[in-house]
Amino acid sequence: MVQLVGSLRKELSDTLSTCQVLVVGAGGIGCELLKNLVLTGFKNIEVIDLDTIDVSNLNRQFLFQKKHVGKSKAQVAKESVLQFCPTVNITAYHDSIMSPDYNVEFFRKFMLVMNALDNRAARNHVNRMCLAADIPLIESGTAGYLGQVTVIKKGLTECYECQPKPTQKTFPGCTIRNTPSEPIHCIVWAKYLFNQLFGEEDADQEVSPDTADPEAAWNSENTAARATASEKDGDIKRVSTKEWARSTGYDAVKLFHKLFKDDIMYLLTMDKLWKTRKAPTPLVWNQLEKSASPQKVSVGSGLKDQQVLGVWGLCQLFQHSVETLRSQLQKMGEGAELVWDKDDTPSMDFVTAAANLRMHIFSMNMKSRFDVKSMAGNIIPAIATTNAVIAGLIVLQGLQILSGELESCRTIFLNKCPNLRKKLLVPCVLDPPSANCYVCASKPEVTVKVNVHKTTVLALQDRILKERFGMVAPDVQIEDGKGTILISSEEGETETNNSKFLADFGIRNGSRLQVDDFLQDYTLTVNVLHTEELERDVEFEVVGEAPDKAPPPQTTPEDVNSVTNGNKDSAQPSTSKAPEEADDVMIVNSDDDEEEEGASSSTAAAATSSSKRKHSDAETGETSTKRPRTTLSSATAAPADNDDDDDDIIALD
Repeated sequence: MVQLVGSLRKELSDTLSTCQVLVVGAGGIGCELLKNLVLTGFKNIEVIDLDTIDVSNLNRQFLFQKKHVGKSKAQVAKESVLQFCPTVNITAYHDSIMSPDYNVEFFRKFMLVMNALDNRAARNHVNRMCLAADIPLIESGTAGYLGQVTVIKKGLTECYECQPKPTQKTFPGCTIRNTPSEPIHCIVWAKYLFNQLFGEEDADQEVSPDTADPEAAWNSENTAARATASEKDGDIKRVSTKEWARSTGYDAVKLFHKLFKDDIMYLLTMDKLWKTRKAPTPLVWNQLEKSASPQKVSVGSGLKDQQVLGVWGLCQLFQHSVETLRSQLQKMGEGAELVWDKDDTPSMDFVTAAANLRMHIFSMNMKSRFDVKSMAGNIIPAIATTNAVIAGLIVLQGLQILSGELESCRTIFLNKCPNLRKKLLVPCVLDPPSANCYVCASKPEVTVKVNVHKTTVLALQDRILKERFGMVAPDVQIEDGKGTILISSEEGETETNNSKFLADFGIRNGSRLQVDDFLQDYTLTVNVLHTEELERDVEFEVVGEAPDKAPPPQTTPEDVNSVTNGNKDSAQPSTSKAPEEADDVMIVNSDDDEEEEGASSSTAAAATSSSKRKHSDAETGETSTKRPRTTLSSATAAPADNDDDDDDIIALD
């Protein structure tokens, strides 16, 4: 007779009380997960999160209260859990999981690692650390009503990076407010600004510089001091952006100076943010007006919406749109609010102007009104219920792993609408590792197309190795028979190389680079393919992947019926040059066979590689080819097809 301790077998209960597990992230999923773990019987938990608590977290991250605003998420989560389960041993780290302190030996002390992250860079890093340590990893993600949980084990399943990920479309608040690096960051900021000034204010949509940015206050003493000061947040009388704008009579020039001069100058005081980034440049209205040239109002030819306005042209558009929107508010009466609509000319003009001015400040290529309209879409709210369901599934997968039943684990998708079997949760068999994966293959190797005469060493390090291939501190050696060191992770050793071009070091078509990241215990061979035919604004291209700037593929009958996170994002223009971050959420077909009938997350139907199904990303809302697709019922597809607003979804939690 099986001996039980509560609802668990005694052997499993004993394992839970002795094993050590690591939770990476203490936000929406992380709070639910920590609660589930201690109530299930886990006794030794370590949790790490770099973030601090914001007011906007309080509606779903239930371990936090208003008095905790500004404090470490990991530390407060630990204290809250200990209040209802004081016997558990929890160690909290207010730190980045990508810090060198958390090396392979750190990961090897755990029997299980569970991710509750919100960005691709950290996901990639934890994936590699768990592969190097040979520790099972449970990966998860949510986007609105959608969610996914999967298990990663070296040599047995796909790793997180086995399949290419679409371009990121969810971004931490500090990225939007402090350190935008892509046009989409500025467009999201501009939409937030519209709501702060003219629409319904939302604490999640603050646009002022984020003084609680963890990266800006890396020093632990500064962080602690800020957290103490922020504890009194509830007693501070804050003037909202809308109230301030009203007090100025929605004066466009005063708004301009606050947003594009004063706030930017304040950001410049956060000097730690600009050690490895190009600092922003404040704009001054009078100076721009004096230097304005009537001949440079716009750049490019073609239709008006496809032209890129000059800086002064954008200033004029900003002023005109603010005045128009102010008039609309006044006509509607006291307490009225506007709703942003991409088809409303003044609203679209405002977002186009504000987003492009911010792009210019942060040294990005500005976009036409047409491009901005294509990128600007709906915001998916974070749903507490989705986080709770996914956190529960994480624990169930963990119990199977600790029971020695890894082969019984599944990738589980949480869908918005039931399939034909009336199921919201759809399990799929775990896929085996990809032989072509540049992370978990026995000898990882990639080929990259670049123009060696235009690509600098710094671009190779930051844009290709760090951003595209997720490395933290790469060392690069040229396989030229001399062992030339191109990039060293040791500070100061090769910084003089940064501004030089690859060709200056003899790198040409067919050259090979040996890249090592000792923190991740990861080695990658990069084959260089020289080309002078890259598309405009494309710095490099990984061979075997569609370039990010390429036109969308031709629609097939299969794709017409596909649901991609409830939208049609795959037809939208790309918003960055290199994928950065995300988690996969695939809408499994309504008529898919369930796992018990042999369904697989990669073989739901026999199909050639040319007809692979698309799966959508939990954080980007976009799609990438991965799994074969069978026909989707029109009943399930209809809601997405009929929703005109869902042309571009950005999930922000």
